[in-house]
Amino acid sequence: MNGIGGRTIAEAQENITYPEFMVWCKFRGKRGSLNQGMRIEVAIARFMTLYGNVKTGKKTFAIEDFAPHMDLPELTLERAMETWQ
Repeated sequence: MNGIGGRTIAEAQENITYPEFMVWCKFRGKRGSLNQGMRIEVAIARFMTLYGNVKTGKKTFAIEDFAPHMDLPELTLERAMETWQ
């Protein structure tokens, strides 16, 4: 919420309504972070993943390999079993 509308977090908390907050939550869930730097990092990581996988001819890279600030997805059983083989 920091910086939305040029306000501090405290000002935003005082002035935002619950329905408006829920709209922002839905937006973030669909579109991702509001941090411009993170959005650029993820966009470049997607491109580099595509480029690397096309050049190697197989799916060897994931977005997380090129986005160091991105949260890692939780390890699923299927993915763990693939790495153990």
